[in-house]
Amino acid sequence: MSGVPEFPTGLGTSDAEQIRLMGHDLAEDLMGRVGFGELALWLMTQRRPEPGHVRVFETVLVALADHGFTPTAIASRLTYLSAPDSLQGALAAGLLGGGSRFLGVTEDSGRFLAGVLAGVDGALPTDDAGWDALALAAVQEARSQKRFVPGLGHPVHKERDPRTPRILAVAEEEGLRGPHLRLFEAVGRVHPQVLGRTLPLNGAGVCGAALADLDLPVELLRGVALLARTAGLLGHLAEERRRPLGMDVYLTVDRNATYVPHESDNDPRA
Repeated sequence: MSGVPEFPTGLGTSDAEQIRLMGHDLAEDLMGRVGFGELALWLMTQRRPEPGHVRVFETVLVALADHGFTPTAIASRLTYLSAPDSLQGALAAGLLGGGSRFLGVTEDSGRFLAGVLAGVDGALPTDDAGWDALALAAVQEARSQKRFVPGLGHPVHKERDPRTPRILAVAEEEGLRGPHLRLFEAVGRVHPQVLGRTLPLNGAGVCGAALADLDLPVELLRGVALLARTAGLLGHLAEERRRPLGMDVYLTVDRNATYVPHESDNDPRA
């Protein structure tokens, strides 16, 4: 034994003449031949994906890339205003805001659905009635534990999130409408019985279900959402350069800030 430590990886390596990625010559075999979505999915799974898997994956990326002035986009723009010399800082600021309310729902939904399915020991329902019964039990349990059911509701789309039926359709076309998506749809059908109101199945939730049906580990699903949002944030920063509004946002908040005295302001002992 030489005593020299080893750091094994199945991803990339390079020498003076060649770069290899997942066993292929990067320049000759992959560049110009493999799309970025396919490569990203390939890197995560360590196996070359089928075209149908790539189509569903890229549909998810498009669905999550951007939908306006979300907190993540605002954070990026304001950070760029403060530090225009740090594009990476502005991107990072937006990505750091991907949590339980924005973007993180993709992981939360996939994790919730995977947990329910793990409890059936492989005996999956064979019809909508069976899926509905499974979903109803899951929603009832979540309600009894005072937990939210991830993937339900949206701050803007109160009746229907337009991304949801489209992702379901693409998955169906590719033969990838698997158990996570079927359970997610069932949650949409039965939750009014438990919650007493009807909420839309949101896009982040259906994305989590679709990604889980691609056999991606639920621990990576938020990373996929962040990968998608990176493109959107870069678009916001490009627009901020062309048509800046970060200063207006800052000044609007600053000029409309109202000072609310704290109790200690009138306490001479403070």
